[in-house]
Amino acid sequence: MTNKHIDSERRHDFVLIFEVTDGNPNGDPDAGNLPRVDPETMQGLVTDVCLKRKVRNYVDAIKGTEDRYKIYVQNKEALNSVHQRAYSALSMTSAGTKQKREDVEKAREWMCKNFYDIRTFGAVMTTGVNCGQVRGPLQMTFARSLDPIIPLDISITRIAVTKPEDFDFSAEDKKGGKTTEMGRKAIVPYGLYVGMGFYNPHFAKSTGFDADDLNLFWQALQQMWDLDRSASRGFMACRGLYVFSHETALGNAPAHQLKSLIKVKRKDGVSSPRQFEDYDVSIENNVPEKVTLTKLVG
Repeated sequence: MTNKHIDSERRHDFVLIFEVTDGNPNGDPDAGNLPRVDPETMQGLVTDVCLKRKVRNYVDAIKGTEDRYKIYVQNKEALNSVHQRAYSALSMTSAGTKQKREDVEKAREWMCKNFYDIRTFGAVMTTGVNCGQVRGPLQMTFARSLDPIIPLDISITRIAVTKPEDFDFSAEDKKGGKTTEMGRKAIVPYGLYVGMGFYNPHFAKSTGFDADDLNLFWQALQQMWDLDRSASRGFMACRGLYVFSHETALGNAPAHQLKSLIKVKRKDGVSSPRQFEDYDVSIENNVPEKVTLTKLVG
C-alpha cells in the first residue's frame, strides 16, 4: 500500500462495494419506503445522498466537537441560522435583501473552513443570508446492485396499542379490545451494490480540502456502516474500496476505464445469492501507466 491515495493534489477515482442482508438500504418515499429499484432491470439502487449522509454522520460522531469538522447539512439548526453564524463571526452585517459580493466571498471561505461536508461535497448557500455556492471536490454516483433484487414487504405485529379507546375492552361499540397492532417492514433479502466516486483536486484548492480531509473520507467509507446500524437497515458492510490515484491533477486515464478493471461476478451455480461469498471479485492487471491502485478494503 502507498500513500498516494491521501495526496490531495492528485486526481482520484474509486470503486465502492457494499452489501445489505435482510434490510432496506435506501427506502423510496414515493413507493411506500420500499427499497429503491430500477423498474426495467429490478436492480437495487442506493442514492449518492444516502451515502453522503452516512459520511456526514461518521465525521460528526468522531470529529464533531472540533471547529473544522462541523456538519452543515443536518436537522439540528436551520440553514439560514448557520449562514448567520458566518456573518457574525466575521463581524459583518447580513441585513437587507442582498449582501455585498466581498462579504459573500468572505462568508463562503468561513463556511468552507468550518464545515467538513461543505468543503467536501459542496453546497448552495444562497437562501436568505447569502454565503455563496461551493462546488465540492468529492462526488459519488448512485450505487447499483449486481443482480436484480426482490423487495419484500413483510407484515409484523406489535404487542402495544396506540389509542386508549382501542384498548378499552368494555367499549359499547365493540371496536375496542385490541391487544396487538399490525405493521409493515420492507427488506432486501440480499444485495451486493457497486458505486463509484471521484475526487477533483482543482475544486479542493478553492474549498481548502486537504490530505487530512481526504484520509478521513476514506476512513468514513470503511467504518461508517458500523455507526449507522438500525433495525430497518438489516446488516450492511463495506466489502470493497479500491482507489485509483493519478500522477497529475488532470488525470492519466478515464474513470470508466478504471472502473472496468474491478470485476464482480456471481459464481457459477448460484441462482439466488444470499452472501458475499456467492460472488467473485477480481482485479485486472492492466492498470494504466501513471495510475496507482490502492486496495483499502477487499
